Amino acid sequence: MQQDAQFSYQATQISTATKEQLLLITYDIGIKSCRMAEAALSKEGKGQDYDLANREILRAQNVIRELMVTLNKEKGGEMATALMSLYDYMYQLLVDANIKKEAKNITLVLSMLEELKETWEAALVKLLKEYQEAHPEDEDLKAVKGIDSLSVAPNKAAPAPQPKGQQSAPAKPSAKPIGEQKKPGEFSLNG
Repeated sequence: MQQDAQFSYQATQISTATKEQLLLITYDIGIKSCRMAEAALSKEGKGQDYDLANREILRAQNVIRELMVTLNKEKGGEMATALMSLYDYMYQLLVDANIKKEAKNITLVLSMLEELKETWEAALVKLLKEYQEAHPEDEDLKAVKGIDSLSVAPNKAAPAPQPKGQQSAPAKPSAKPIGEQKKPGEFSLNG
């Protein structure tokens, strides 16, 4: 019953998220899968769980494939081409990690996914700040304080419907004043 409630919450969070938030959720799924695979292979001797490592590596590969599919090369230009090459490299590292049952490539992919996610979060914050400066009359943004610490709440979502949006420059994210209740998939202020 608790699992059904968690799935329902995650489905709501995904269905109400913007395409930029979906991108971050996708990165979160890949990061979580890499961590689990890395942990499954890090144990010495009989403690290694090859089945779990395989499942999580395949899940991370699916995330990378989804990131590749959602790239918009027409709008993204050179950046999209560079990302495609990086995603392809990450995918190959995961294939190699699964064949050799070694955690080092997973660790490398994990660090790249974390860095990419941080970069997208920073871009979203920058766009929100720019929008706030350009639209001081926007009632939804008047009460937002500490915009520099704005980030998307971590998502522990299990693989569910994958994002259908295109990866291009992040669009204007929505935000509510601090006093209002945060809905699943919305931005939250940390700190």
